[in-house]
Amino acid sequence: MLIGASLVTLIPRILPLVVLSRMRLPDWVLRWLHHIPIAVMSALLAQALLVSNGAFSPSPTGLLAALPAFVAAYLTRSLLASVVTGIVAMMLLRYVWSTL
Repeated sequence: MLIGASLVTLIPRILPLVVLSRMRLPDWVLRWLHHIPIAVMSALLAQALLVSNGAFSPSPTGLLAALPAFVAAYLTRSLLASVVTGIVAMMLLRYVWSTL
């Protein structure tokens, strides 16, 4: 069972890597692939910030915490800095909201 589960997980990850490493991709494909991380991150952020229980329901604290995280991401271009800034901002906002 463990070997089967390992193969099912490993094959979809390794097979494209092996096949694509032997091919020369056109420049337009490489340019297009550079946009995938941005698109995935945008989709994850939009869902986390704007959707709750399958409906459009923006979280005010989430949106407020996202602002300093976006500023940190823009200024530093660092994923770690933006994540840490967002976590600290959310901690501070939850602390302030809980004391009110």
